[in-house]
Amino acid sequence: MESGRGLAARREMINGKQDATQAVASGIFQINTAVNTFYRLVNTLGTPKDNPELREKLRKTRLHISQLVKDTSDKLKQASEIDHHAGISKNKKITDAKLAKDFQAVLKEFQKAQRLAAERETAYSLPQAVLPSSYSSNELDISSDKTPEQQTLLVESRRQEVLVLDNEIVFNEAIIEEREQGIQEIQQQIGEVNDIFKDLAVLVHEQGTMIDDIGTHIENSHAATAQAKSNLVKAAKTQRSNSSLACLLLVIFGIVLLIVIIVLAA
Repeated sequence: MESGRGLAARREMINGKQDATQAVASGIFQINTAVNTFYRLVNTLGTPKDNPELREKLRKTRLHISQLVKDTSDKLKQASEIDHHAGISKNKKITDAKLAKDFQAVLKEFQKAQRLAAERETAYSLPQAVLPSSYSSNELDISSDKTPEQQTLLVESRRQEVLVLDNEIVFNEAIIEEREQGIQEIQQQIGEVNDIFKDLAVLVHEQGTMIDDIGTHIENSHAATAQAKSNLVKAAKTQRSNSSLACLLLVIFGIVLLIVIIVLAA
């Protein structure tokens, strides 16, 4: 009963490990695809196509990649922890080690894209409305030769212009604040990715050591197999040599016996 439970638990652990490995492979593929999209958006910064919609799409893509990186990192840690248990095949351990290196490579590309995006977003700020500080006396002068209705319309028109300018001021201030928040968000995400990259470097080193141990065991096994084959060949040669000697002695004994019989018969 206990052995059955142990076997079931072992199968469940192996199946969970396989799911984690598949999730890591899928995550790496999604991150790589998203990073390519991110690069295309970054290269559009500072061009005539640069606009608030592009900046928002860039921000959402960055957040999406960051979440994929976190999820993939968690799955990779899960797979790596299971790799240290008994019963996990060497091929699976090697596969996880390769995935860790692939993840490390795509993470480096994302870091490069993040730095490039931060530089370009800072260098190419979105154009803001040019606001006059005030109207000149000539602009505000309402000619006396205009009719009361015209003067009223002119005053109302100027009032609307002032309201529009006030709204533009508020809008530009909001853009500046949003830009500052965006820069802080980028810096925070870069820091998070750097932390994950450091943890990943440790994980890759540990898996590399584990793979080296596997390689050493394989080499030792091959060496032992080769030595065993060599010993078998030597033993076979020795056996053949001993057999030949026995046959020769038997022939000599037969000849001597024949001579003795002939002598006695004579």
